[in-house]
Amino acid sequence: MAAKKRVAIRNHSAEANLFARRTFITFIGVLILSLILFSNIYDLEVNSYQKYQTRSNSNRIKLLPVAPNRGLIYDRNGVLLADNKPVYSLEVIPEQVKDIKKSLLEVSQLLDISQEKQNKLLKALKSKRRFKPIELYSRLSDQQVSLFSVNQHKFPGFFIDARLKRYYPFADLTTHSLGYVARINRRDSIKLEEKGLAENYAATRNIGKLGLERYYQDILHGTIGHQEVEINNQGRVIRTLDFTPPIPGKDLTLTLDIELQMIAKRALSGKRGAVVAIDPRDGGVLAMYSNPSFDGNLFVHGISSKKYKKLLDPKSNKPLLNRAVQGYPPASTIKPLLALTGLEAGIITPETEIYDPGFYQLPGIETKRRDWKKWGHGKVNLTKSLEQSCNVYYYDLAYKLGITRISKMMEKFGFGEHTGIDIHEESRAIMPSVEWKRARYNQNWYTGETLSVGIGQSYWTVTPLQLSQAISILVNKGEIKVPHLLKATKEVIVNSDQPSKQEQLITEYQVDEKPPIILSNQNSWDIVLDGLHNTVQKVGATGYTAFKGSKYDAAGKTGSAQTANIAQDEKYDATKVQENKRDNAMFIAFAPYENPEIVVAVAIENVAKGGGGANAAPVARQIMDQYFGDREIISKDSSKHALHSNVYHQDINSKPKQSSNQNMGTQ
Repeated sequence: MAAKKRVAIRNHSAEANLFARRTFITFIGVLILSLILFSNIYDLEVNSYQKYQTRSNSNRIKLLPVAPNRGLIYDRNGVLLADNKPVYSLEVIPEQVKDIKKSLLEVSQLLDISQEKQNKLLKALKSKRRFKPIELYSRLSDQQVSLFSVNQHKFPGFFIDARLKRYYPFADLTTHSLGYVARINRRDSIKLEEKGLAENYAATRNIGKLGLERYYQDILHGTIGHQEVEINNQGRVIRTLDFTPPIPGKDLTLTLDIELQMIAKRALSGKRGAVVAIDPRDGGVLAMYSNPSFDGNLFVHGISSKKYKKLLDPKSNKPLLNRAVQGYPPASTIKPLLALTGLEAGIITPETEIYDPGFYQLPGIETKRRDWKKWGHGKVNLTKSLEQSCNVYYYDLAYKLGITRISKMMEKFGFGEHTGIDIHEESRAIMPSVEWKRARYNQNWYTGETLSVGIGQSYWTVTPLQLSQAISILVNKGEIKVPHLLKATKEVIVNSDQPSKQEQLITEYQVDEKPPIILSNQNSWDIVLDGLHNTVQKVGATGYTAFKGSKYDAAGKTGSAQTANIAQDEKYDATKVQENKRDNAMFIAFAPYENPEIVVAVAIENVAKGGGGANAAPVARQIMDQYFGDREIISKDSSKHALHSNVYHQDINSKPKQSSNQNMGTQ
């Protein structure tokens, strides 16, 4: 019998090879994983060290923005016009109060805090962290601050916080020039983002909304500071690590004279209108007041809907409207510039005469354009046309010039354009032309409209600012200096080597000039200016009464603007016309006649009686009386002015007095 074949149960050699292979593969895998692990560790510890250290510090260290103090604003004589006033608010840290409801009730009874504010605080407790302060009551009075300070020991967790808020000491006197600041809204935030300024305003609550506060916002604001603090995992501040102080905004010194502003307000009391006074030597605005006005302080803390509706009420006469930069029909105040246009075009000469029977008719037209003087002025030359404000003379001149020559010349004087003053609210008003009417109404221009333009009516409107600027160009004989409110900026410079040592850097405003107006005959300037001088100085002229007895040598022009259509044969009677349809009173003036220091434009709406000479001229007189004080000024040699009247209403022989605030004019 054959032996059975032995069957191998295990193959030790194969198993050993399999184990070796698996061990090798496992080793390689572990090696690869180790390399990956160590590479990640290297990346974290070496390559990304700075990155993760920054992340770690951000969880521990927080950078808090610190708002800069807003720059102050002064008038030309150093009087403070815009201040930063401390405002006190009552705040509470909930976690430091055992019984918040009981303590809240007691402190509310002490300070007379409304139930609405209490409920607001209790609501805020649900959404805010207990260790952070919550505002309970803003704008505490001095009495409330004192009362709480005495009883503060009874209310642990409650405290008074002080911060600076904008304050305008002269209230409505300066609002239309300075403007105001108010809380930053969503629209403001978007604009700051677009300009790349959002970071600099991280801690700022208010921003300029109007006037100079808006125009010079970035200058007034300053540069944000930072406070580096250490916090715990709950966000609680443990300690301050570093502090970078903010750079305060620059202080502004203006060309405005607050005393002239006061005079303007008093002179316009009970009237709607505006006054603008400019120094023609540099374009600095000495006064710019619109009446009625409003208190800008109302908007700083947030105006209530009730008070805002009151400002919008028609009975309040639109105090929000800045009439100094809104359009009015210029009336006869532009006749000097039309006379200059006629001289430049060769249409008239100083000797050119017309006969004024009291009306003017176009050839072949029955319609009569009336003069303000029913029986007319008889024979009228250029000088007399200005002295007596003869409408017929300028009807005829406008007809001969045509609207195109008129509009082109008036545009050179800035009508229909922005003056360039440093506020954003300025209107361009309207300088009509053939092209303007076609674009605006898709209509042709008519000759009758040109006649109305000749006496400052029709579509033509000018702002008091434009008017004062145009007369400044006239007295400067073509030189154009852009009007401005800023005189200088002031900032504090800190020495980096000696932080305690600070210096003030004052930067004067650089006057902007435009290309001058060049006439073919430079004598034309003097011819027109002489006529304006006679308008105020000559007995019987339209501006004589208002300036009778003044010690300074003034010149000017009256104007009365019609606001409602009057039938050809109808006589205007202010007592029988609705108040809003009565004539406007206008007046422009400058002084002294030689080397003028001040130009004044006055506009008064819907006067009850009289025109520019009776209503607006006395306002200009008050402004100039304040400006010149006791100074006595007459022309050096009246004989060199051929068109002057030889008889002046003042007889001044005493020597002039030097004013501390003003430069001397020609004596």
